[in-house]
Order: sequence, then structure tokens, then C-alpha cells
Amino acid sequence: MIKISDNEFRRLVTFVKRNYGINLSQKRNLIEGRLGNIITAKGFSEFSGYLDYVFSEKGSDETINMVNKLTTNHTYFMRESSHFEYFRQVVLPYLKRNKSNFDLRLWSAGCSSGEEPYTLAMIVNDFFENCRDPWEKTMLATDISTSVLEKAEKGIYDSLSVQKMPKTFQEKYFMACGNDQYQVIPQIRQKIVFRKFNLITENFPFKKKFDAVFCRNVMIYFDKETKEALLTRIYDCIEDRGYLFIGQAESITRSSTGFTYVMPSIYRKV
Repeated sequence: MIKISDNEFRRLVTFVKRNYGINLSQKRNLIEGRLGNIITAKGFSEFSGYLDYVFSEKGSDETINMVNKLTTNHTYFMRESSHFEYFRQVVLPYLKRNKSNFDLRLWSAGCSSGEEPYTLAMIVNDFFENCRDPWEKTMLATDISTSVLEKAEKGIYDSLSVQKMPKTFQEKYFMACGNDQYQVIPQIRQKIVFRKFNLITENFPFKKKFDAVFCRNVMIYFDKETKEALLTRIYDCIEDRGYLFIGQAESITRSSTGFTYVMPSIYRKV
């Protein structure tokens, strides 16, 4: 295994923290383990040369690849399923009763390979299927990784992954596409706007506010200061009485944000 020197370690940690808000100061072994093979494959024998390349203008694409390797893009359909149940049983009925402009806006922040936003889109489609009111439904899904966004836009998953979905969703929203794979039907894929976006951007560019934001298992990589700054920006872009869903292994210090606790990993702007 290629070892990282103290200077190289500080250089990498500082760069990733400054540009992506991700705190790797306690992840030395993870860095060596996940980047060693990449460094060798790129023709480098030590971290220093690889970092010189990554931080140069021509290495900009490799920068995202490196960040992807250092943060686990592990997701799957129906992950933390109680969130989707609450969204279907509580959030959507509330919005249907109380939104007079018939404008539903959702954001999947850190959407990875698309399982989360597709699940939300399917739930929304089912919920409003027989509704006669002219609802406009906008679903934004963002991630910093171009590669996972490309996969998400295609909406192709292996059969084992699809089997984690409810049987009705499997039959209604997926179509076989060969090699034991299934693709989300166009009707659902077209409902989602996938965009590259860095969550530590100081000024969010959204013109309208969201009714619900799913930002799950993202802030586990952030230090306290970065996390609180992100929560403030998310709070500002959520509608009054709107909802925030975070990962079940995450928590919010309620005294430092305007969110009100609803239940573990679910908060509300009131």
C-alpha cells in the first residue's frame, strides 16, 4: 500500500475541506486504502505526484473521481424506508390540503445514483394519480459527482436492487432492458431534473422554495461549522411548514438551527 506523508495528508485534507466541505482529518487509513490503486493506475508511485496532477487544471475531472472514492456513494432503493412512509402518509396529504397554488417542489440533495429521487417521484405519481387539480410537480436531484449523475439519468439498475421496491412499483415503474437489468420508465425519469451541485456553495441559486428537502447521509462528512452553515442555507430555501429529512445516523443541534424536531431524522420549518 502506498503511504501518505504528513505533508501530503495535510495538503489533501485542506483541499477537500475547502472545496467540498468534507472533513477527512480522521480518515488517513481510508485515504491510503481507497486511493492507492488509483494512484498506481494513473502511473504515479507516490501521493505527491498524484496530488499535483489532481490539483492542476488538467486534472479537474480526476478531482471528482478522487472525492467519489473518499466518500461512500452507497445507496439503494427504499433506504431508511420509514422516511418514504412518512412522506406518503403525512407530508403529501398535508401539502395537498394546504397548498393553494398546486405547486409541489422537492429536492433530493446528494442524490447519488438516483434511487432516492426516483422513489420519491413514484410515490408522488401514485399519490396524485387520480387528482383532478392541476398540480405542478418539480423534483430536483443534485450531486457533486458527474459519474453518478450520468448513471442516475439513465435510471438503469440490476434486478436485485429493483427487488427492494414494493411489488406494485416494480411492475408499474420499471421495464426490463436485458442483462438482468431494469430501467425506470420514461414517465418517471422525465419528472426529475438532475444537476451537478456543490452543497457548500455559499449562495443557493434557487428561485423558488422547496416543500421538502431530502439531504440524507451527506452531512456525516461535514464538520460542525460546515454542517450548521449548510443547514442555515437549506432552512432559507424551504417553504414555511416545509420538511427536512436527514439520515437516520445523523442529527441536528436544534439550538443552532430554526428547524423544529418532528421525529428522529425528520424536521420542520415552522
